[in-house]
Amino acid sequence: MNDPIQPASHMQETEGKLEVEQRIGRSQSFLLGLQHVFVSNVWLDPLFIAVMIGMTPFMTSGLINAVFVVAGLVTLAQATRMAKLPIVQGPSASFDALMISTGKTAGLAAASGGMLVSAIVVFILSVTGWISKLRSWFTPAVAGTVICVVGIALSQFTMYEFLGGAPGEPTFLASSVLILSITTSAIVVILSNFGKGWLQRYAFLIALLVGDIVAGCMGKIDFNTVGAQDWFALPDLLPYGPIDWDMSIIVSFMIAYLAAIMEAMGVYQAASEITDVKLDGRRIRRGFIGESSGSILSSFLGGLPTTAYAQNVSLLRLTRTGSRYPIIWAGAIFLVLGFVPKAGAVLALTPAAVVGGLFLPAAAGLIMSGVSLLTKMEKTEANFAVVGLSIVLAIALPVNMSSLSGFWGTVLTNQVLVGALSVLLLQLLLVSIPRRIVQLRK
Repeated sequence: MNDPIQPASHMQETEGKLEVEQRIGRSQSFLLGLQHVFVSNVWLDPLFIAVMIGMTPFMTSGLINAVFVVAGLVTLAQATRMAKLPIVQGPSASFDALMISTGKTAGLAAASGGMLVSAIVVFILSVTGWISKLRSWFTPAVAGTVICVVGIALSQFTMYEFLGGAPGEPTFLASSVLILSITTSAIVVILSNFGKGWLQRYAFLIALLVGDIVAGCMGKIDFNTVGAQDWFALPDLLPYGPIDWDMSIIVSFMIAYLAAIMEAMGVYQAASEITDVKLDGRRIRRGFIGESSGSILSSFLGGLPTTAYAQNVSLLRLTRTGSRYPIIWAGAIFLVLGFVPKAGAVLALTPAAVVGGLFLPAAAGLIMSGVSLLTKMEKTEANFAVVGLSIVLAIALPVNMSSLSGFWGTVLTNQVLVGALSVLLLQLLLVSIPRRIVQLRK
């Protein structure tokens, strides 16, 4: 018999934090895990990259399967053995632009080479413990800024789906699109803020079901794509051919991985901030061992680099459930989706407008998680300048650098990369070096 879920009042400690080790009944854990699967963009990221590169349907299906399998394995490992935090793993947005540009120019075999080398470097840093020492770089100002930038980047993609595209596209601001997106978002916001018990806990899942039902009544769901998929499939080994070693691409992936590390570190800090977990060096080291191992595996299966998903942390805040056991279910669901393409195809039936409606409050919650971290930074003019300039650069610079190509085009058009590199550099120049000079003068 399933153990009943504890009331919200019992889920919080004296400081209002959520309990990571809270035992939840199987049915409730499954539903909460399923909710985490839908809120993460594990299936959207590879689909977006495949469309932009121009991959065939067969190769696209293989990419999605590989991403699901790796996401499932790493999520299970993190929740049960490694970081033991309520975080979901999946492809990092830090690599999207790089994967697309590399796929179009040098080919995805070269992308696999860059992913493999950079992941091995991070794995070595994690095993030796050096990754934990980098934590001193990730002050509340840095971690909060990176989380905010990830939320901003997610919000821009979300608004594209929410509004039905961009001006000039036939679906832009179409009434059918707005009905789905606004309805879905409204349900999430209302239930997560004013709902009680299961209505609050399953706000995203309820909104998804209502959105899909409305979409079905409007004729916006096509089940033919499900019939075309296989019942069972295994990811192919080296689906793009032998790994190609291109030094410029490897360097690009190393820079992107730095942003992914900062993103993951921020996610770890945000998760520990709202739960009963103390984030120590051992937990960080084990977390990055899991993430880098997943990226190494993904490079051989033709997938994408894996990292901790920030939007799932915002779901913890909105649903007031911080247990890691639903995350274990989420990992199991990812594995099913990876080995059973028909199941993945069912998941992909959800219209883009409904996805946009789900992601909008998730992006908002993510930004507020970043703001929560920023409130803990030292209130100095230098820190204000570091955070403000980094966020402004992350928002404005990529738009104005869109015409650039090559290495610098890849770096300067990626919001997460720009934000992460800016906040590190500015903190070094405006905070760390001046503070060191003052200490030497004493």
